[in-house]
Amino acid sequence: MINKVVRDADEAVKDIFDNAVVMVGGFGLSGIPENCLDALLRNGVKGLTCISNNAGVDDFGIGRLLKTRQVKKMISSYVGENEEFERQLLSGELEVELIPQGTLAERCRAGGAGIPAFYTPAGVGTEVAQGKEVREFNGKLYLMEHWLRADFSLVKAWKGDTTGNLIYRGTSRNFNPMMAAAGRITIAEVEELVPIGELDPNNIHTPGIYVQRIFQGKNYEKRIEHRTVTKS
Repeated sequence: MINKVVRDADEAVKDIFDNAVVMVGGFGLSGIPENCLDALLRNGVKGLTCISNNAGVDDFGIGRLLKTRQVKKMISSYVGENEEFERQLLSGELEVELIPQGTLAERCRAGGAGIPAFYTPAGVGTEVAQGKEVREFNGKLYLMEHWLRADFSLVKAWKGDTTGNLIYRGTSRNFNPMMAAAGRITIAEVEELVPIGELDPNNIHTPGIYVQRIFQGKNYEKRIEHRTVTKS
């Protein structure tokens, strides 16, 4: 049985090269690959195209890579919590492709499923449709959207085994499963790494065939963008 375990995040991302296309799992700050993003910050790789639902916040997640100018393009959906992202977008320093959230998820899923294009009504009649083919089906207009694939996919799971089988928990089961299937090389960081056979096959969300490297992460902050509590 193939053992896909690597020592840590630094070893896992060491061959991510300048100008690579990188998918980054997570929804807001939930389920993001914190360790891998920190390792990219340390190794200084530049010119990245990042495919991610969010752009992190100014001092966490992808936001830190934006501050160090390691990202040249963002392909995202919701980016409203990052002032540095806004500044770079408005100044023309950062290429940005904004995509409806469901379309982004389906483009990633299509990439993993080997489907090069599909039609969706989302974005018809808006700037999202600029430059895209529009066709009518049953009296309704649809945009043709293309798959998204990446050189590397960085995902985060709750549990994983040494062959790369993954289980997500709660909200972290968001973009992570689709992105895990759409990367040429998928790197998974997990909170708990267990031997092969420890995971119930019925509960596995990402089969190990999609994962090339896995390691046990550490020091997770698991931040929340806006914490709301009941006033006492």
